[in-house]
Amino acid sequence: MKKNSSQEQIMEDIQKLFEERGKKALEIAQKAVLDEKIEAKQVRDALKYFMNEYWHDVTRPAILSLVCESVGGDPEKTTPIGASLALISGGIDIHDDIVDESEKKGDKPTVYGKFGKNIALLAGDALMLQGYTILYNAVEKGISAEQVARISSIIKRTFFELGDAEALELPFRGRFDVTPEDYLHVVRKKAADVEAYTRISAIVGGGTDTEIEALGEYGRILGMLVILRDDMIDMLDPEETIHRIQKEHLSLAIVYALQNPQMKALVTDILKQTKDSKTAEKLSLIVDEAGGFSKVHDYMLELANAGNNKIDIAKYNKNYLASLIQGMLLPNWRSYLTPEHSNG
Repeated sequence: MKKNSSQEQIMEDIQKLFEERGKKALEIAQKAVLDEKIEAKQVRDALKYFMNEYWHDVTRPAILSLVCESVGGDPEKTTPIGASLALISGGIDIHDDIVDESEKKGDKPTVYGKFGKNIALLAGDALMLQGYTILYNAVEKGISAEQVARISSIIKRTFFELGDAEALELPFRGRFDVTPEDYLHVVRKKAADVEAYTRISAIVGGGTDTEIEALGEYGRILGMLVILRDDMIDMLDPEETIHRIQKEHLSLAIVYALQNPQMKALVTDILKQTKDSKTAEKLSLIVDEAGGFSKVHDYMLELANAGNNKIDIAKYNKNYLASLIQGMLLPNWRSYLTPEHSNG
């Protein structure tokens, strides 16, 4: 992936910040899982693989730390909650890979791809249970029982919303008639987890109801940008494009391209032919010509503006929170496409 220098610097700075803020919670999460005595070798190996080789989630704990501090709270108080939510989210991610039949993410096999459906299901369950255990033990780390109860309620609602999003998304598979409105409705629901992190951290930080609501919506918007960024990158990667067409649902860029009445027949025709890298690359060029990528990019810019407005209420860390928004944008997405064929 090519990046312009300013965007590359933003991403590097964000990653350093995440490592600094999220490392301790990650270590707690790793120790909690790897210290468990598990007799079944396949499950034990799957958990070791996930915790040591596949997974490095400093992002969620870091977001909790930054948002808690933004309302004047002590970021250290979010460490056990960060470990808890990272494990719960890790379990959800494993289960999502099972549903999507995703055998690889990037250059690494998923737990599902490496160990199969049954072991992946058990490993995901183990992570979520361990995450809840850490959450309820957080009372001993300075989190009040009232806050733990409130956090638990938010997590429960988030689980239901994420499950609802997954169920609503399943019928999109193999369909060329999904509307952008229906697609974005599901994207918003799938962003419930990031809203949960920002809402929870504002609560732990002692934020006012107004601050909690604003930063909760900031999290929802940030989560949508993360999803749309990944969606855009998938569409610009031939292998991921083929996987999405065959096993999942179309990307938003294609959904938008199919709304172009002059290009719909051509886009539909090439979609049916896309089975290798050459036709996937051709599809990307046609989607660009139909305006699909530009519409996604424009919508992401709208979301970014809305997200930046929500952080005006923060007492501290406004620059950090704004950088997270900026880091999710893809200002040079067109560099993925063949220059002489890209629309522009």
